[in-house]
Amino acid sequence: MRGDTDIATVGALVADRARARILLALGDGRALPASVLSDEAGIAASTASAHLHKLVEGGLLSVERHGRHRYFRLAGPQVAELIEALARLSPPAPVSSLRQGTRAQAVRFARTCYDHLAGVLGTGLMSALLERGLLTGGDGVFDPALAAADRLSAPGFDLDYRLTARGLAELRELGIEFEALPRRRALIRYCVDWSEQRHHLAGALGAALAERMFELGWVRRAQHSRAVHVTDAGFAGLRERFGLELPTA
Repeated sequence: MRGDTDIATVGALVADRARARILLALGDGRALPASVLSDEAGIAASTASAHLHKLVEGGLLSVERHGRHRYFRLAGPQVAELIEALARLSPPAPVSSLRQGTRAQAVRFARTCYDHLAGVLGTGLMSALLERGLLTGGDGVFDPALAAADRLSAPGFDLDYRLTARGLAELRELGIEFEALPRRRALIRYCVDWSEQRHHLAGALGAALAERMFELGWVRRAQHSRAVHVTDAGFAGLRERFGLELPTA
């Protein structure tokens, strides 16, 4: 017989600050080598190796071998959801330098949440899709008082966001190939954005829209962060295509 769920086991894995930094560094879905993750966590390579072993054994990370090097990534979108849920409940980390403050601001402005867009960019895009009538079914607002509509135990499933006929046409025009999207994955889900406390678009459509924006050069990944940078073409494209006016500073 199996007993009740043992959340303390996962809690113990996440409770260590170095392991938490490793998980946050991998929150954008990329696979990174141990050397990069040790730098992100601010620990020695040997110490990082021990932490990475625990995270793999605990089912939070998977490991891939490329030649002599090992690359680590989140074990799946459910781990990204765990990180987002914890981030919503956690206080902000203290900032002790201008560099840390700049990085934190960049992450809050625009980042990837596993494989879709988050932060000011992600929630702004969600709002724009709703305002233009490309999506319907909610208003993009997270209200913790409405437990029946926004349960943290089931993020992305309670509100029934739907793609409209106009949305299908305009997103096809943007270059989204709906026939190529994975059928095993829900087309539309949402996440409660931890930094903005609003909804951003997830699911197969959220991932496809993020991928298309990278292809168009509207956004590009930061070199040493899970943040993404909106390019000049991106500011213009988002304004013209979706009526989204993002702050530039």
